[in-house]
Amino acid sequence: MHGLPAERTSFVGRRREVAEVKRILADARVVTLTGPGGVGKTRLASRVALTVGRAFPDGVWLVDLAALQSQGMLARAVIEALGIRDRSARAALDVLAEHLRNKRALLILDNCEHVVDECAAVTRTVQMSAPDLRILATSRQSLSVPGEQLLEVSPLAMPGRTGGCVHGRSLERFEAVRLFAERGADVSPGFAVTDANGDAVVEICRRLDGMPLAIELAAAQLRILSLEQLLVNLEDRFELLTGSGRPLPRHRTLRALIDWSYDLCTAEERLLWARLSIFAGSFDLETAETVCSGEGIVRQEVVDLVGGMVDKSILIPQRHEEVVRYRLLETIRQYGRQKLDESGRSAALRRRHRDHYRRLAGQTRARVAGPDQRSWLLRLGTEHPNLRVALEYCYTEPGQARTGLAMAADLMYHWISGVFLGEGRAWLERGLAADPEPSDVRAHALWTSSVLAVIQADAPAAERMLRECRSLGHALGDTMALAYTVFCTGMLALGRGDVTSAIPSLEEALRRFRLIGYDMGVVEVLIRLCVAHCLTGDESLAISIGEEARTICETRGERWRKAYSLVVLGAATCRQGDTRRATELVSEALRINRSLDDPRGVGVDLEVLAWIAVTEGRFQRAARLYGILQSVWEKVGEPPLSGYAYPATYREDSESRTCRAIGEYLFGLELRRGARLDYDDAMAYALEEQSSGTVPRAESDRLMPLTRKETQVARMIRKGMSNKEIATALVIAQRTAESHVEHILGKLGLTSRTQIAIWVGENERAREHAGPGSEGGAG
Repeated sequence: MHGLPAERTSFVGRRREVAEVKRILADARVVTLTGPGGVGKTRLASRVALTVGRAFPDGVWLVDLAALQSQGMLARAVIEALGIRDRSARAALDVLAEHLRNKRALLILDNCEHVVDECAAVTRTVQMSAPDLRILATSRQSLSVPGEQLLEVSPLAMPGRTGGCVHGRSLERFEAVRLFAERGADVSPGFAVTDANGDAVVEICRRLDGMPLAIELAAAQLRILSLEQLLVNLEDRFELLTGSGRPLPRHRTLRALIDWSYDLCTAEERLLWARLSIFAGSFDLETAETVCSGEGIVRQEVVDLVGGMVDKSILIPQRHEEVVRYRLLETIRQYGRQKLDESGRSAALRRRHRDHYRRLAGQTRARVAGPDQRSWLLRLGTEHPNLRVALEYCYTEPGQARTGLAMAADLMYHWISGVFLGEGRAWLERGLAADPEPSDVRAHALWTSSVLAVIQADAPAAERMLRECRSLGHALGDTMALAYTVFCTGMLALGRGDVTSAIPSLEEALRRFRLIGYDMGVVEVLIRLCVAHCLTGDESLAISIGEEARTICETRGERWRKAYSLVVLGAATCRQGDTRRATELVSEALRINRSLDDPRGVGVDLEVLAWIAVTEGRFQRAARLYGILQSVWEKVGEPPLSGYAYPATYREDSESRTCRAIGEYLFGLELRRGARLDYDDAMAYALEEQSSGTVPRAESDRLMPLTRKETQVARMIRKGMSNKEIATALVIAQRTAESHVEHILGKLGLTSRTQIAIWVGENERAREHAGPGSEGGAG
């Protein structure tokens, strides 16, 4: 598995550098690629990662730190990139170190220069817990950590000014020339290096010092300029900058090219370039229109301006789900940010950026319980770097802390549903400290933070905040705050196993939510009441309560809470003896949580399926499910079912019965088998899907070097299916399908879905020719 982005364009050259980095990585625990912006450090690191993947069985992951603007967030950014769904109240760095403990993995920290001290601190900590971990960093300066090896990334190779005569396509053996030729052909079909134009191409590459980003920016101008015009413009511009025939220093070469790209833009494009630099990570067209239009840019013109900037290679388009998003390369963004600061409009634009994301947080709070729930939560996940920037603005700009606190509270389900639970609490606690005055916003933040603390099983913190929230709720007459205060109190009691105290609190919370008319609060309480009454042995009442929760969710089109209502309903049904119906209910819950990419929900579903298996006497199945659970709970980082459903004694009793029934040896064997299953195979086993049909199970049906699931996705791509269609067919989240596609591209060294389709066709024909029983994969 790996967390590498798909390569947007072909990778050119660098064979010597790739081999050198691989050689150093074999011995050094930390390797830092240094060099100026635009020299190709990130592309080199990504290419190395793709070639050494098999040497790191626990994963290869790239963490882009360019968008990180808040201090103390680096460990959380790494946790997010690794997909660690930690629900505990531990410090982020401790969580990261524990997750990486004894793992043989490669971690790429990209764009470290602005957080170099924090990178060094994180590196030193994880090194102590993970002796087999390798870190590959890209930075304009050293991390200065023990065992670090530095490798300066040089510009691309170019023909010398003396020596033998080289002409036409033979020049393309030089990396700089080949890069120019390939990027030129991208924007001007049919362009190639020939005997007639070879000297001009070589001179352009020399003028640009072989700097990859400079070459790409220059080649993009072939869309509107001839090769001769491009060369003349470069000569005139560089001559003007130096005042003589002397070459520019390398650090100024790229700056000069960006200056020229900036000058070639229209006045509106230049203005938009500066304004777009306010974004962290990526943005979509609608957001660019909202934040960047006005005062010189008409909203309706933004789409054409963006298109022009894509043509000039200033903006990089990226497809995410069904939406095209855009980003600025970090060097380009920094240039735009400088222009924005020089304009004197930076403060106003930062405010507009914050206002937009404040509105988005409020809209999500209002709509997250409807049929578009998944798309809203996915959107927030994509916008997370910009949400961070907006919150940081609130907490650093005088007089804005309360707005930040309100925004952090509105994002409750973003914090809960993704990998951001600990970060959400950190933003809330920071806001509560910055704005201590009594207010309805503070009350909202207190009960929101209390809910997060309950999920993290941090009872002392939750109780402290609930006391203040209760007092504030009474003083302000805040009915929602009071309802949540009682609800959280009931959840804490249920987490302790104190059902006698939990039920009255939950019933009071139910009464309050019904009076307010807040259906989702009603559902949350009903789910816990179903659990509580099941624990008292009143399964009939528990089932009635669970059915009401499910009905409300189905009426509202709410799927996330429906999954939790189904699993507690399934547990109660199992306790009543109807294991077949219980399996149907919990399997439906598992399919929903799998499609929503909620590993905590998946873990709860697997727990109950294991209990059902024990009740039915299917002990080997139960043991294997517990093996699967080991890997799920390890990744979630949460004590099994803490603060949510059934006490740990349920699992202990179930595991003990299983071990006694099949013996320690077979129990341990099935545990290991379950733990070794990859995620897709584990879900197929839990859902008892047939080995034939949609999922090819036989090892011989793989197209090497792909996994079985990747083989299936690749075949669907060959059929012309979109990521959305693949996700629907396989009952997985669309971003999971997207991840499979990126993994396939990385493993095969390809850059497009079309190339995947061609590769699959070639391999299928080879298999047919070889006859039955042959292993697939020529790649």
